[in-house]
Amino acid sequence: MRKNFFISGILVLAIVLSSCGSRTDDDTKSIAVFVPGVLEGSPTYEMMDSGIKKAAEDAGIQVKTIEGGFDQASWGNQLMALASEKRYDLIVTSNPAMTEICVNTSKSFPEQDFLVLDGSGLSGGSVADVVYDHREQAFIIGYFAALVTSSEELEGSNKDLKVGMIVGQEYPQMNKEILPGFEIGLQTVNPDIQLEFKVLGNWYDAEKARELAAGLYADGVDVILTISGGANQGVISAAKEAGAYVLWFDTEGSDLAPGTVLASAVTRQDKAAEVWAKLWADGNLVTGESRKVGINDGYVDFPMDGKLFRKHVPQDIQDEMETLIHRMKNGSLSLQSLDE
Repeated sequence: MRKNFFISGILVLAIVLSSCGSRTDDDTKSIAVFVPGVLEGSPTYEMMDSGIKKAAEDAGIQVKTIEGGFDQASWGNQLMALASEKRYDLIVTSNPAMTEICVNTSKSFPEQDFLVLDGSGLSGGSVADVVYDHREQAFIIGYFAALVTSSEELEGSNKDLKVGMIVGQEYPQMNKEILPGFEIGLQTVNPDIQLEFKVLGNWYDAEKARELAAGLYADGVDVILTISGGANQGVISAAKEAGAYVLWFDTEGSDLAPGTVLASAVTRQDKAAEVWAKLWADGNLVTGESRKVGINDGYVDFPMDGKLFRKHVPQDIQDEMETLIHRMKNGSLSLQSLDE
């Protein structure tokens, strides 16, 4: 009896010790989704999260979502701590600032795989970086803004050829791609169109955004592209008061204020998250490289099929935008040709 008890004790100890060991090849794979901010109210992060979870569900992979908060200075330490846990086979995040942070972290943890969506184009280490062609995206919405301010059919358009742009903060991608792309879109339609560019200074002050927008509308601007995070609602409020228009970026915003938010230039972040996560799950994710994707890849888009777009945008503008998108997709129009 004593012998049986002794043998049983050894078996229990062996099981406990084996469970404390490192992950084996038979273990379920796991993904950590690191949100540099908060998930709720951040559509691009929500799309990333949903896309990863869709791919994970199909492949039987576990997913944990971690919110990093708004203190950008803390993201590096948080990611380093997350990688040091060695609990996750893949860490997924999104934001141009996160690419460099992931590359630096991978130097300490070279066995950890990282996927950055909407990254900066920096490559290296065990990081796969996906970059959307925001210059192309901004060009499309700039072209549309020019048609709006030039329109004689839209009630909210005045005779002044003025377009506004309000952004939360300036950053490399904004200054090098989005702002120049938007300006090229305006100038392609009419070189006489003026752009009024305003910086909010943060991503949350809706009242200050409302004041900036109200000032632009009072000065003759009739349409504003807003890229201000949670403060975008202030721009919508000012547009409604002025009977003017707003344009949206990265996600579809027409249903937020029908007839006021006329159109959106979007990125298909949910699609990218799902596709790249499946590549990783199948062992086909290429790390150490950056890939840029745009309208021809299906990751940049200008939705025109919605009933709100068809209802509130004049037919002539719809036709011109359909022609523009068709030319960009078939290669007869490119931003490179416009730069020459």
